Amino acid sequence: MAKSTGPAAESKTRRRIVKTLKTEGPMDSAGLAARLKVTPMAVRQHLYALQQEKLVSAEERPVPVGRPAKYWRLTREADRLFPDAYAELNVALIDAAGKTIGPDGMQRLLDTRLARQSAEYAARITSSAPLAKKLEQLARVRTDEGYMAEVKRDGRGFLFIENHCPICAAAALCQGFCATELDLFRKVLGPGVSVERAEHIVSGDRRCAYRISA
Repeated sequence: MAKSTGPAAESKTRRRIVKTLKTEGPMDSAGLAARLKVTPMAVRQHLYALQQEKLVSAEERPVPVGRPAKYWRLTREADRLFPDAYAELNVALIDAAGKTIGPDGMQRLLDTRLARQSAEYAARITSSAPLAKKLEQLARVRTDEGYMAEVKRDGRGFLFIENHCPICAAAALCQGFCATELDLFRKVLGPGVSVERAEHIVSGDRRCAYRISA
């Protein structure tokens, strides 16, 4: 039976392209084609369609031989395709709260949020499990919350990656959200585990990443 090439199939392929660029970063059409198991020509057609919607943009990179390669990346417009956890409402509420209760009050709110998250995460992460297993469980929890999390080996430790931040707008306004995330990870992963932020969406990186080791 021939594979469907109708609008539904095209939409599915484009969603896969967008997700791959979100999780892997800029790629050329050949790399995308290999990852998605479709032809480079088909990938280029989808990329041009996404470009018309202002969801992707391209940049040329030099290669050892031949013409520069065209690498594709998501634009800021593509952020709307991923969960934003009511960004505008959150920003308005945080701004109002900061003006009403001041810095000390905001810190108390962040501490309360941290305590609640710690309890919720502890219920889903096995305290006696090896670090690798804990990170797998943490990635599932964070993915359920919209962070598109994954774990990769990184030398003797791990790289815990969050490809999307559903509270990015709120975190940009109140840096305390990012600070308490580090505290949260350290609490749920247990004593003796080092957690350091290596990449930060709010600082301009395409993702948040943490180097984690025992």
